[in-house]
Amino acid sequence: MVDKIIDQLQQFVQSFDLAGLKEYWLYLDKRLFSRLEDVYRSTVNKLRISLYRYYIINTVQKGNLEKTQEFFQKQASELQGQAEWRDWFILPFISSPEQNSAFCQYFSRQWSDTFLVSLHNFLSVLFQCMHILDFDAEVQKMTCLMEENEQLRQLLFALQTESRDQRDRDEMIHHKLPTYVQNMDRLGDTELEPVSSQSQLSTNQSGNQNSRHKRIQDHEKERKELFSKPPPQTSEKKGELGEVEPPIESSSEPTDSSNSRSCGASQEEPPFIKLSQEEYGEHHSSIMHCRVDCSGRRVASLDVDGVIKVWSFNPIMQTKATIMSKSPLMSLEWATKPDRLLLLGSGVGTVRLYDTEAKKNLYEMNIDEAHPRILSLACSPSGSSFVCSAAAHSRSGSGESAPRLPITVSGQLLLWDTKTVKQQLQFSLEPEPVAINCTAFNHNGNLLVTGAADGVIRLFDMQRYESAMSWRAHDGEVYSVEFSYDENTVFSIGEDGKFIQWNIHRCGVKQSEQILPQDATGPFVLSGYSGYKQVQVPRGRLFTFDSEGQHVLTCSSSGGLIYRLASGESALERVLSLGGHKAPVVTVDWCSAVDCGTCLTASMDGKIKLSTLLAQKS
Repeated sequence: MVDKIIDQLQQFVQSFDLAGLKEYWLYLDKRLFSRLEDVYRSTVNKLRISLYRYYIINTVQKGNLEKTQEFFQKQASELQGQAEWRDWFILPFISSPEQNSAFCQYFSRQWSDTFLVSLHNFLSVLFQCMHILDFDAEVQKMTCLMEENEQLRQLLFALQTESRDQRDRDEMIHHKLPTYVQNMDRLGDTELEPVSSQSQLSTNQSGNQNSRHKRIQDHEKERKELFSKPPPQTSEKKGELGEVEPPIESSSEPTDSSNSRSCGASQEEPPFIKLSQEEYGEHHSSIMHCRVDCSGRRVASLDVDGVIKVWSFNPIMQTKATIMSKSPLMSLEWATKPDRLLLLGSGVGTVRLYDTEAKKNLYEMNIDEAHPRILSLACSPSGSSFVCSAAAHSRSGSGESAPRLPITVSGQLLLWDTKTVKQQLQFSLEPEPVAINCTAFNHNGNLLVTGAADGVIRLFDMQRYESAMSWRAHDGEVYSVEFSYDENTVFSIGEDGKFIQWNIHRCGVKQSEQILPQDATGPFVLSGYSGYKQVQVPRGRLFTFDSEGQHVLTCSSSGGLIYRLASGESALERVLSLGGHKAPVVTVDWCSAVDCGTCLTASMDGKIKLSTLLAQKS
């Protein structure tokens, strides 16, 4: 094929067919060269210039001065402004151009042979990759179809969400609510009393305590009806459906339902089918954070070396940006509006606002020199502000005694405006300023929940910018905290290895408590040769929920684990093991859309697994 192209070009040159030569090169450019990356355009342009010079030299050597002049007359408008042709317009007027110092090299046999060999080699390499070019049209067609499918899927998800929200609103029991929590409850409106301790809760409500307790009991009954299902029967399965596990025991006594499940009287299909699992392997050290943006299109992952990768997985896995930082990075968070912006918290008291599309820093905010470690970032769903947790340098712990006493490291919780890029206020942290490890907003930004190094969970009213309540939640640090789907409860994981559900309408009251293995709660340990051990304290999200809030994804030593949430004191029921990892998983995220969802599990060897799940209708 390449030899035929070279022969055809030489035939046009030898027959002085300038029109045919231009048309044939235009055809090659349209069919082949236009599909190349921009970096190769300069090479194509140099070959075209050499081809035209090869044509002119041939007209001079053959003594066809008329064709020489014809070339410059027809090409003058195209070539006149190009520096490469500035000296060539005098060629027809030189009596012996082959002896002119400016043109003599082009009349040599060496130059013509070099040009033809270069053109031949370029075309040969191009045709070796023709199997890619041949399928270019099919790839473009497939990409368009997948993009259209994604748009339809997002539209369907939006319609389903709107329908579900409308159904939820129709089923609500309307009470007279404080303005700042009017829209906080997704499954039913209940009052949140703005108190800071359990003692205040009991003393400030003596007048209407009976009626309030009745409302709480009615709501609890309603919520249990929404969440409760017949006890499922499970058995161990492997294959395309993943691995189905028996339930993990809670700290309370085994219930009758857990005993009946262990008998295995019947089988029930798992709630999810694992369709596929892909690996993102661009990191070379342990992952600290891995988060999907609110649109579900991009992922940002941060490793312990301070390297951030911004990448997509739909329709193909592709790195969009790599961010290197001279200062150590400790936290990241996607902005809500616009969702292309990324907040990066450092270990030197700064937060950067990075544009992932323009691939540049927009701002760098100086937070606090006395508290340089930016441990957590959370953007308000309204997109107008973000919360920043800044802490002093940690003091080295003393021993390995368990349970370890909470580390009293000084910290601040600050609110920043994303438009003015200025600090709005500093929250009061009682009983003393302490390092906040984790933060999370509810769906409309009216409430903020935090977990701290002193083991205390604090709930803040974001309309009044004050603490609504706080309680001692764990022995040791609180590592991860999230609102439940209905936002009537808060889940937390702590250093004591407990996974606890808290009722935010009854300060400090547990709804359930589970003991999880250390590989789900941290600190995480990766053992190596010769007794080497790498220990990593949790930084990222340790658990996350599916779109309906009925299943939770947690970390483990070999991959993510999915549990079914049950109401009351019953144990978590382990329903699916995602697997795929050779090192401990240290952070997770779950991106849900319609019936398909993508679970992200990131581990200490720098590998991130994307497990695509299909939800089975019950």
